[in-house]
Amino acid sequence: MLRVYVAGKYSADNVLDVLKNIGRGEKACARMFQLGFSPFCPWHDKSYVTDLPDSEFKVEQFQDHSLAWLDVSDVMFLIPGWKGSRVGVPREIARAEELGIPIFTNEKALIMWDLERREKLESKT
Repeated sequence: MLRVYVAGKYSADNVLDVLKNIGRGEKACARMFQLGFSPFCPWHDKSYVTDLPDSEFKVEQFQDHSLAWLDVSDVMFLIPGWKGSRVGVPREIARAEELGIPIFTNEKALIMWDLERREKLESKT
């Protein structure tokens, strides 16, 4: 199963926009799962905070957590609206490029790439 790191805006200047970003991200991850991929969903990190509200988490802790998953991902998928992200997404893109991880912004292109990849693997066996 292809491991897809899903990236997009998370933070915002107000709580309503943060919640909208979380919703968009979780919806995109659910779609990746529906398509048969194994997505990493950074927006699910919110549950660590809501489940342990008295903990002293740091933003860097979440960023490092996400990058650890990116390091073992097969591809990155950027959801619409990611441009304008100040820190997280540009850092994730730079890391993916550094590691040679393919980056997709189009669902169909990702599906076609995966099909071609699987066909090549099957032809080798």
